[in-house]
Amino acid sequence: MSQHRPVTLQPDEPAAPGLRRRHLAGLTLATLLPGWACAQSPRGAARPAAGCGGGQSALHWQAFVQRHVQPDGRVIDFDTPQQHSTSEGQSYALFFALVHNDRPLFDRVLAWTQANLSGGSLAQRLPAWQWGRLPAGGWGVLDANAASDADLWIAYALLEAARLWSVPAYRTLGRQLLARVVAEEVAVLDGLGAMLLPWPRAVAQGPNWRLNPSYLPLQQLRRFEQEDPNGPWKAMAENTVRMFVATTPRGWAPDWCAWSSDERTFVPDPDKGSMASYDAIRVYLWAGMLHAQDPARATLLASLDGPRRALEATGQLPEYVDTRSGAATGTAPAGFYGACLPYLRALGQDAAVGAALARIDTRGGVNPPGTQPLPYYERNLILFGLGWLEGDYAFDRHGQLQPHWKRACPPARRP
Repeated sequence: MSQHRPVTLQPDEPAAPGLRRRHLAGLTLATLLPGWACAQSPRGAARPAAGCGGGQSALHWQAFVQRHVQPDGRVIDFDTPQQHSTSEGQSYALFFALVHNDRPLFDRVLAWTQANLSGGSLAQRLPAWQWGRLPAGGWGVLDANAASDADLWIAYALLEAARLWSVPAYRTLGRQLLARVVAEEVAVLDGLGAMLLPWPRAVAQGPNWRLNPSYLPLQQLRRFEQEDPNGPWKAMAENTVRMFVATTPRGWAPDWCAWSSDERTFVPDPDKGSMASYDAIRVYLWAGMLHAQDPARATLLASLDGPRRALEATGQLPEYVDTRSGAATGTAPAGFYGACLPYLRALGQDAAVGAALARIDTRGGVNPPGTQPLPYYERNLILFGLGWLEGDYAFDRHGQLQPHWKRACPPARRP
């Protein structure tokens, strides 16, 4: 359900009735994020708290919040005709609010998500994936179907916020949401076993069960296995590795694939074919951030060698790749290089890491006057990859988040 290909539309911020909208120009980060303050490192953090910190990743986070996160907790993708918000965007904002130790922002994003995407309760209803300007006017849910990747990220953020901030209510809600995911979005596929469907079983159709490889970060499955040892998470992790080995004959993961219950094998997606692009780029991101002791790490990195080989051969990443033939077209945007930073570091490709950083830095955290801001999705890819590379956070071998909470530098002013 992701719609990540950028469009050329650059509308102004909406003035939607009933929504708390503010013109963000001139707001400082202290005004927009009252919880942004120095804090002690949590128990089990990867490193002790530092002084004023934050490199490019901190600038990208500040720029993302100032442009995309509204005071009421809604995350807007301005590069869409409906100026929509998605459950994915809300889930990523929850994760990064936790990474940056901003509980007030976390609570606002959570409250907006529950009220507008889940009818008031994530425990009772999976969040709708798309909310925005309605065709007939006004604002509301555009597509009530759920997107399972966002559901897992929200559950993960809640469970880890409960652990790191010592808030039991977050854990209760996270476990309730996780149980709803199992009940509605996990299916036992003939010949494969337990697997996460991209959306609820009610809208899924066999015998070719559509799957999205980028929806399954192994870190999350490891964490959920710790939380729910009797759940399907261990089997899903094993089947996810099996999927990557089977669907990457040229080292590239597809955006979508399918499991054929008739043929008992993975096949190209019936709608999207074998194309790899804006969804699949996250596969390398998740694989690169796996803990060094994760038992699947070596297998995943060996299976996903397409980007490494492309960079060695041409010095750049393609925008689209046919995963069966290896044919590549287009020039990847900056966000793709951000997503590949952990992957390249995991492979020991330090020169390629430096080249990728140079491509990201040309856009900067805060856009210079006269330049277009980075699209929502690209900025998120950079937040994930660059934040991990700069040590803002890591994942341990059980999938637990290890943030490096530190004092924030004074925020950059909005240009």
